[in-house]
Amino acid sequence: MRKDYLAFFVSLFLSRLADQILLFIVPLIVFQTTNSVAWAGLAFFAESLPRYLAFPVCGALCDKFSPVRILHISQVYRAFACVAAVAFYGMFDGIYWIVILSALCGVLTTQGIMAREVVMPHVFKQYTYAKTLSYSQIADQSGLVLGPLVAALMLEVWPWHWVVLGVAGLFVLADLAMLIWQRNTSANLERHEQHRDIWLQPLRIAFRHIGNLVELKRIITLAVGVNLIIGVTLATSAALVTGQFAAGKDAYAVLQAAGAGVTIVILFYLARATLPLRVMGGLSYSMIALGALIMAISPGLWAYTIGFLLVTGFDKMFNVYLRSTRQRVIPVKDFGKTVGVITLLNNLAQPLAGLLIAVLAAPLGTQTVILLLAGITALIGVAVASGWHATVKAELDVG
Repeated sequence: MRKDYLAFFVSLFLSRLADQILLFIVPLIVFQTTNSVAWAGLAFFAESLPRYLAFPVCGALCDKFSPVRILHISQVYRAFACVAAVAFYGMFDGIYWIVILSALCGVLTTQGIMAREVVMPHVFKQYTYAKTLSYSQIADQSGLVLGPLVAALMLEVWPWHWVVLGVAGLFVLADLAMLIWQRNTSANLERHEQHRDIWLQPLRIAFRHIGNLVELKRIITLAVGVNLIIGVTLATSAALVTGQFAAGKDAYAVLQAAGAGVTIVILFYLARATLPLRVMGGLSYSMIALGALIMAISPGLWAYTIGFLLVTGFDKMFNVYLRSTRQRVIPVKDFGKTVGVITLLNNLAQPLAGLLIAVLAAPLGTQTVILLLAGITALIGVAVASGWHATVKAELDVG
């Protein structure tokens, strides 16, 4: 792999690793300090909600300003925020500094995610976009998996404020890797004139594209089905494995590691194979729905594991299909603002799945709720497939 490509993906890996360490330690430190699950949950809410809400604005900023410059700002400011939080903790004490830090870094992380999303179609033009996404998601997934492990090891050696300073160092290294990429790349990002408003006008443009482009409506609808399953899996896997199936924490850790391994294998396959987008989308969606069905009816851990691996592994394949499709159909000058709104809409289904578990798990049972959501996901898939076939038939008749 060329030096500039390697530097780009190393930067992505280090940035994701640092972000996941923060995500892991904030609820943990809050719980250890307060001994309250409620306060830990509130801390997670405070650090995660800004990430989702910031997507439309961050997308608009990436269309208006240089996404490479925004990426640098994202990484440098996160490093500075880590140092500042530790300094304020040293002066005033209190764990609220780490919660404020995580909320701020959440917004800056969204800014970095959107900037990379806008940059990637232009920097690897000799590769298919699906292959580029596969490699980028391998780097991203590696950071996501290693983050909690590295965080746990660091907390064994250092108090949390020293871990936060270590995270600042990772953000600095990520930015240095980006500088190396920038010096070695020949990519030229074309800028487009934008409206001055970064609030209402970008939203109007994004929703106009969503309303007018049939393929965008299709992938948003399918993403709702997938995220219902991802959300219910995230919300219930720990309880099912360690509770209903009476396996220990080690078994749950092995399951998570196996899910990461399957994901990376599928991404390596996508990076080397050439699958038509429609095949990729149909296969991944079907496997996720099948995995949810298996999880819902599994009598024990082994059957549940098969369903879990199908869901977690093929989720990334669906993500490649989703991002490849929107990159193909969204006008370049409106890409950031439109993707920002789409990402926000896509992610709403995950907390909805968690809410359904909270309301229905007690009266119906956890696996029954998973079965219900699997049925909804299957119906969504059938409806979208039927609509697509009807559209193709109408076009053939007209032709």
